[in-house]
Amino acid sequence: MRKYIKILGLLAITAIQFSCSSNDAADTEAVNPPDATDTFIRASDVSFLPQMESLGTKFYSNGKAEGMLTTLKNAGCNTVRMRVWKNPVNGRSGLSEVKQLAQKARQAGLRVWLTVHYSDNWADPAIQTIPEEWKNLSFTDLKTAVADYTATIITEINPDIIQIGNEINSGLLWPQGNLISNEQQCIALLNAASATVRSKAPNTKIMIHYAGVDGDATDWFFTKMKSIDYDYIGLSYYPVWHGKDLTVVKNTIDALGKKFSKKVLIAETAYPFTLLYNDQTNNIVGTNDQLVPGYPATPTGQRTFVMDIKNIVKISEFGQGFAYWGGEWVAFKGPQSASGSTFENQALYSFDNNALSVMQAFSKD
Repeated sequence: MRKYIKILGLLAITAIQFSCSSNDAADTEAVNPPDATDTFIRASDVSFLPQMESLGTKFYSNGKAEGMLTTLKNAGCNTVRMRVWKNPVNGRSGLSEVKQLAQKARQAGLRVWLTVHYSDNWADPAIQTIPEEWKNLSFTDLKTAVADYTATIITEINPDIIQIGNEINSGLLWPQGNLISNEQQCIALLNAASATVRSKAPNTKIMIHYAGVDGDATDWFFTKMKSIDYDYIGLSYYPVWHGKDLTVVKNTIDALGKKFSKKVLIAETAYPFTLLYNDQTNNIVGTNDQLVPGYPATPTGQRTFVMDIKNIVKISEFGQGFAYWGGEWVAFKGPQSASGSTFENQALYSFDNNALSVMQAFSKD
């Protein structure tokens, strides 16, 4: 996700950790495995879920307490996305936490999509900070570290999809892997990660992830990526940052898929169901001028927006799926928190943590 929320990743969580919340229990009973013929990806990012459940956050469906993974599965979601940080504060989004979340997801009958940031914290177009552990490595040793770390992730979790980098518009692992100033090294690092995945998990799909849908910019970027062995093009699309014309989204998906012979996903998107707040943390979207015409900030407007994004991807011969970002990120620290959620009005849940009608967008039809 974006630079606006990185500071939250640095906040120390001092609350007592519960070994199992009621939501955990609801998702530990295995259900039917994913349908192998259901290949169009309908995903939700659930990266904040372990932190939120550890603080006692409860989720509801039709007024009844229900784990988020169960609700997503019942709605038709077939994949959950989760970020991985190298050595994060308090272990949040670290390998151990993500492995446990991936196990829960599979027990709920969901596929696992990892977005590896190759950083100790948020990585996006504005910042790609090298892990502290790697900051003094030579480039040769950095490539080895990337390969070894990627191999560990594959061995420990074996995801169905893996992003090698998160929103790497200007590369990753700066400065050594900066695409603008060190292009050859950037490509070499990505090739090291890709080759590791191919050797360890040939069935895992590899994604390259770019933030935005501008046709010229995405064409430039993925042309730079042409020597890398990967399967999926991933795009972030948030109207507040990437424009309000859904026709551009469609045209970019079609153009990229055709030119680079890849399947394309909207790897991140979101939309508000209200412009109100449920805590004292400033929200990313909060004014009418940030909305897409025709899609009001209402539960219906949110549902219609996500359904239309899904359909734009689905009707393209190159479309492979979509993921909703921040759907779990309700105001989990309480209504007075100034360090809570910048996204509670774009969650998949109402301010009383009840699943909204936007869940219908995950349906197979």
